[in-house]
Amino acid sequence: MTEPAMNRPTLSVESAFDAGAVARVVEAAFGPGRYAKTAERLREGSNPEAGFVMRGEAGVIGSVRLWPIRIGALRATFLGPIAVDRTWREAGLGAALVEACIAWAREQGLPGILLVGDSPFFGRFGFERTDAVVLPGPVNPSRLLWLALDGEKPVGLARIG
Repeated sequence: MTEPAMNRPTLSVESAFDAGAVARVVEAAFGPGRYAKTAERLREGSNPEAGFVMRGEAGVIGSVRLWPIRIGALRATFLGPIAVDRTWREAGLGAALVEACIAWAREQGLPGILLVGDSPFFGRFGFERTDAVVLPGPVNPSRLLWLALDGEKPVGLARIG
């Protein structure tokens, strides 16, 4: 989808005022079934460390959040959910959101980012499958991905951190 520059969405840090719009974008992308997923266990009872949104003329059209976790003794961050409004999914907004997360994690000096997602999409950013991390519930092992920012490899149980 090619949009004129004046209609191109902009990336910004999520604010407290974005919470309702972010919830709507995520709900539209994943539905209520997302609450049953193991990834939600890493977000329950926690607050995001950072969040980014894509804004279009009608408001928030994409979002992503980073959550504090520990993997064994290693402090890291957990990316997700990442959601983009259906009409903008081919415009590269998801990639821009992921790049913002990676830049933020580097600025924080974190050793890496963990996520549950599609390797073909996230692999282009350097995420690789990890077999050494255990989540607090079932997950397809081919979808558990780690991006090492300092070369460190996580080992152990991932938990709210």
